[in-house]
Amino acid sequence: MAVDLPSLAQILEASLDPTQNKQAELAILHEEKKPNFSLSLLQIVATQTYGSTARLAGALYFKNYVKRYWTDEDGNHKLPQNEVTAIKRELIGLMISVPPNIQYQLGDAIGVIADSDFWERWNSLVDDLVSRLTPDNPATNNGVLQVAHSIFKRWRPLYRSDPLFTEINHVLGKFGNPFLNLVQSTDALIDQHRSNRAMLLQLFATLNLIVKLFYDLSVQDLPPVFEDSLPAVTSLLHKYLTYDNDLLQKDDDGEAGPLEHVKSGIFEILELWVKKYEDAVGVHVGQFISSSWNLLTTVGPQTKYDILVSKALQFLTAVTSSTEHAQAFNDESTLCQVVERVILPNLTLRDSDMELFEDEPIEFIRRDLEGSDSDTRRRAATDFLRQLMAKFEGLVSTIVLRYIDHYLSEYSQNPASNWKSKDTAVYLYSSIAARGTITASQGVTSVNDFANVADFFKSNIAGDLVADTGVEPILQVDAIKYLYMFRSQITAAQWQDAFPLVVKHLGSSDYVVYTYAAIALERTMALTNESKRPVIGRARVESLSAQLLQHLFGLIENDSEPAKLQENEFLMRCIMRVLVVIKESVVPMVDEVLTHFVNITQISSQNPSNPRFCYYLFEALGAFIRFGAPPQPDKLENGLYVSFISVIRDDVQEFIPYVFQLFAALLEANPSGSLSDYYKNLIPPILEPELWAPKGNVPALVRLLSSIISRGSSVILQNNQIATVLGVFQSLISTKTNETYGFELLESVVTNFPPSTLEQYYPSILNVLLIRLQNTKTEPFASRFVRLYHFISAKDDKGLGADFFISKLDQVQDGLFVPLYLNIILPDTQKLLRPLDRKTAVISFTKTLTDSVAFAEKYKKGWAYTCEALLKLLENPPMPAATEDTIVEQDPDDMSFGVGFTQLTTIKRPVRDQWPEITDVKRWVSEYVQAADARQNGKMTSCAQERLPAEVAPVFAVYMQR
Repeated sequence: MAVDLPSLAQILEASLDPTQNKQAELAILHEEKKPNFSLSLLQIVATQTYGSTARLAGALYFKNYVKRYWTDEDGNHKLPQNEVTAIKRELIGLMISVPPNIQYQLGDAIGVIADSDFWERWNSLVDDLVSRLTPDNPATNNGVLQVAHSIFKRWRPLYRSDPLFTEINHVLGKFGNPFLNLVQSTDALIDQHRSNRAMLLQLFATLNLIVKLFYDLSVQDLPPVFEDSLPAVTSLLHKYLTYDNDLLQKDDDGEAGPLEHVKSGIFEILELWVKKYEDAVGVHVGQFISSSWNLLTTVGPQTKYDILVSKALQFLTAVTSSTEHAQAFNDESTLCQVVERVILPNLTLRDSDMELFEDEPIEFIRRDLEGSDSDTRRRAATDFLRQLMAKFEGLVSTIVLRYIDHYLSEYSQNPASNWKSKDTAVYLYSSIAARGTITASQGVTSVNDFANVADFFKSNIAGDLVADTGVEPILQVDAIKYLYMFRSQITAAQWQDAFPLVVKHLGSSDYVVYTYAAIALERTMALTNESKRPVIGRARVESLSAQLLQHLFGLIENDSEPAKLQENEFLMRCIMRVLVVIKESVVPMVDEVLTHFVNITQISSQNPSNPRFCYYLFEALGAFIRFGAPPQPDKLENGLYVSFISVIRDDVQEFIPYVFQLFAALLEANPSGSLSDYYKNLIPPILEPELWAPKGNVPALVRLLSSIISRGSSVILQNNQIATVLGVFQSLISTKTNETYGFELLESVVTNFPPSTLEQYYPSILNVLLIRLQNTKTEPFASRFVRLYHFISAKDDKGLGADFFISKLDQVQDGLFVPLYLNIILPDTQKLLRPLDRKTAVISFTKTLTDSVAFAEKYKKGWAYTCEALLKLLENPPMPAATEDTIVEQDPDDMSFGVGFTQLTTIKRPVRDQWPEITDVKRWVSEYVQAADARQNGKMTSCAQERLPAEVAPVFAVYMQR
């Protein structure tokens, strides 16, 4: 049935309406199943009569459709080939003709297609782009260049490789010279139309794209076509770095215009070239240093220049990293001018900064926070100053300290009026005191020789932290931020005094103050000393935990509007850290904490708007369940069930993977309990194929299903659902993406169902695995298969074991075990990395040597090979991954799957002298092997009668501890 375009356009338009989007998305999913659906979307995008909203929605859906359905995990097209060909044929021309907002969406779709098809399966693309370039039509050229940028920007984050350079050379061979010709013609048109504002705007949009493409094309290596024309190219870049035209100025002081965007892009190119191609571009750099100095000393404080100023400062930072160019600044007079005319104006708070502080405090924090990727004047000026410090530490520190003293003196004369002077002084000192990289875990790890951060804090900053009133909020922020930055330079004793003072500031009425307090507290609670012990001990945090949690939850729940409640992820991250640190001490507060979590989850689920907040919310819930549920599992199950099940019922896609994992965590907290009706009712829906379709659901569903199986295998048996569970396993194991989760599910099934129950299924299970091994073997798959073998082989006490595995394999094909064992199991066992896997392999091999009838009678040579493999494993004992409780957190910026909860592990390292010498292990096992070999020749019927000598027992006992 063909797609009804007018009806589809209406549905697409409704999908952008928050009141109709759920129903519209379901309707679009139904339309997706019709043939040529993607081409129907492009038809709507191309037809002006459908309206801008429907066309934009069509472009958005096309982009997401291409992401889901263009190729499978092996790179094969999932759409029919005629549809693929038609999309490629129509897409370029369409993108050139549509408005910019639609161009961006189609550009992303082209980027997705290019990831898999360009250039070998789309080798006509560059020729197509070049053929559409014109010498005098900027509108058409802008469309072509936008397509080119969508494709070539993919190279920016990639590592150098032969295939990558083959692709780049393919592009440069066809696109390089036409691109430079376009640069020249655009330059001529700008001169020709210098008085035509409408034309200038189009031409500067072209120039902006040209600048981006200069960066794309040279990000991996400087193209020969550019290097050959470097004098002309740098001359043109310098021309537009100093270009001005009143027709291109914007009246709005808060928004950058076309001139600012082009100049910012030019500085980005120059920074890249100076860092990577100094030998080629070094002779041209001088003119740009002068121009950047002139720009920085004349540009105004308006926010529309912020990005331009930061890019200019980043260029100078790159320049001064070169010893040759840095010498231009190696003079006290010059450095004084740099500090006074460039550094200080861009470090000092402006009125616009204070407006942001008061009106959009969360945005102020995100821009100001150390480690942010925001292009702010303060950050760029700080980086430039630190680079100068790295080159001329003594000279720069002397100059800057004079300014610091001046500003502190100015503040002391009139604190009420001159508080900005103190802010500048503190910021300056922090900038020059820090040396090297500031890390997320430790903050400043090294300070410059002149710096005494503790004394400076005591003399100039501590008073602002202690005072309850009469201090400007920005100075309180400075004090807290100073502790946050230099947290690893402050002693544990000093932190004992400072910690409760920071806690006190959670009660501040100022948004930025209490948020920075939460940020500093969270990082300090995670801070460890050289011995990997917490700087703030658990007992200290426990004594303040009730106060901490009360403040933090109150601040989050202060506004019940969903977007506002989720706005501040820093508060939720601090809650997470408190719960991780106090562990079981949360039990007396379970009722209060549970009430807060239920309320926050219910409100957030109405409209998830901040992925970082949601991530830390569920991390905190994971810690709460881990430590609070074991003593009273029913209370948490009953308390959380309603809000969790509402997430599933309302299909809150952002929360569903989290909720499945938390259901599993609740089950794991009470492993000995029976399966409640809550979870029994969950079994049918989680076995439905539709729920496994989103790839983000898979890890969470496997964990939940495995937890249900461990507690309720009898329920699954009673409902005859074992075959359905194995069907899920078969579906997972068939794809490279999900094969690991398939093995996890299978191991859970093998562990929790009696062998007699699975008797009829084992041949089919092994057949599925062997087909994958034969047709599409991967290293991870082979490793997991070997793990599965040892998992079964080690469980002879559960009715399994090596002989059981061999017998089931013989049902698939007689004699299959020998090549499988020799070619895969034995060699890949040595590749196992996890301590638990290597321990399991040791047990498996040991039981095979001592108990396996098949090895004693049928595979005698394999018995000797197994001894050798066992010795190799013992030579390389597993090492613990950690020696204390650690938290492993997912990067909240990568929220594509919504998985990655707190993992807490405690592994105690045994005393070294408990571990026998490997020479003794070899001798004991070798003596046993020789004795056993001497008794073969048909006389030995079972190894079960002959055990390893008694001396070997402590070896394996200690090994298993390790």
